[in-house]
Amino acid sequence: MYPDVQLFIDGQWRPGTGGKTIEVINPATEERIGTVAHATTADLDEALAAADRGFKVWRATSAFERYKLIRKAADILRSRADSIAEMMTQEQGKPLAEAKMEVMGAADTADWLAEEGRRTYGRVVPARAEGVYQLVIKEPVGPVAAFTPWNFPINQIVRKLCSALATGCSIIVKAPEETPASPAELIRAFNDAGIPKGVIGLVYGVPAEISEYLIPHPVIRKVTFTGSTPVGKMLAALAGQHMKRATMELGGHAPAFVFDDADVALASKTLAASKFRNAGQVCVSPTRFLVQEKVFDSFVDQFTEHAKAVKVGNGLESGVTMGPLANDRRIPAMEALINDARGKGAEVRTGGNRIGNKGYFFEPTVLTGATREMRIMNEEPFGPVAVMVPFRDFDEAIEEANRLPFGLASYAFTRSAKTAQALGDKTEAGMMTINHLGLALPEVPFGGIKDSGYGSEGGIEALESYLNTKFVSQAGL
Repeated sequence: MYPDVQLFIDGQWRPGTGGKTIEVINPATEERIGTVAHATTADLDEALAAADRGFKVWRATSAFERYKLIRKAADILRSRADSIAEMMTQEQGKPLAEAKMEVMGAADTADWLAEEGRRTYGRVVPARAEGVYQLVIKEPVGPVAAFTPWNFPINQIVRKLCSALATGCSIIVKAPEETPASPAELIRAFNDAGIPKGVIGLVYGVPAEISEYLIPHPVIRKVTFTGSTPVGKMLAALAGQHMKRATMELGGHAPAFVFDDADVALASKTLAASKFRNAGQVCVSPTRFLVQEKVFDSFVDQFTEHAKAVKVGNGLESGVTMGPLANDRRIPAMEALINDARGKGAEVRTGGNRIGNKGYFFEPTVLTGATREMRIMNEEPFGPVAVMVPFRDFDEAIEEANRLPFGLASYAFTRSAKTAQALGDKTEAGMMTINHLGLALPEVPFGGIKDSGYGSEGGIEALESYLNTKFVSQAGL
């Protein structure tokens, strides 16, 4: 059963005060499967007042008690993983195995951040005079407004939610209207674990209206957003006008280097799995495949075979390895990028078309002959398209990788330690993984540079932007 999703405000699940709802569509069937409540300004005012009250309670709760409640929520989440994963697949489209992996991964993230919240240490700075104590204290920044996308309905929230909770902040989550049920179940797990009322709020509605209301509001002291670069820039500017702390995890156009000394079979298999995960609707998805000339044909042939082997279908069906695109906007977006590339000389090695006429299914696609004039070489496709680009030497590859304003993730395959070290030094990206897929674990940083944003949502760095640093100097009387 797919539920009709409600708002969560001041510890209560309830409809919006205006009674308005938004339809939820299954992207595999194009059928209406439920509704989600639409928040009004009055609902947002109640959520803000509750977050203000909840913050006062939660910041006074010891780090150890906060840790215990977050860990309890993680265990509840694990116990409900099967039912939550089914909801996620219905609303988002990804295969059931990927959905369950996301839920279980969210529980691991909650565990990690709960533990780190116990270790937000200050320090004592040696004084210049006897009898003086100089203390550096870490304090929660205050109520947080979080805005999250539909591609990972739980994973994108849990990093923000648990960073806030672990540091003593309250939070209002504006979750995606396309995929509302699984985020609601995430919040339910934390409520059922005993998080005090007001500490967590969950709202849905018109994204622009909610962000324009919450971000400038004096109750909110921190903004965190995951989504497109254009929207992120607007929200960051709005936060800046009001001197709000902000974390921005924005778009990418990740380069994947394959050098002529690489294990081509390993590289093609690993990168294809990464490319077509979640139908390519991943901000860190490899997109520009920069392959050295000597192994270009071999890599493209092997990668194309992996693309052809992907089983596309309803994520609830057995054996499916790639579901539909998440909404009806993605099909014309993909077609426009591919048609532009075709018109400018690109060759489609496989795919390139919508599958059928019911459900937002799209073929895994491989393009060669790409040039910099093509939109797909400059715009994040956010779909199952891999663009193959040959290069002669290291410098040429680095120049292309760093050409775009994005700087989120990057990938590389090489047997040369010298090349690997140089890649880590020269590639302009917040993250790089070499010879394997090693991104997005709870214990490692996750974030970009340049137009891909700022701040981190993983590792010990995740908590920094949720904390204020206070200096206290005291002399004895």
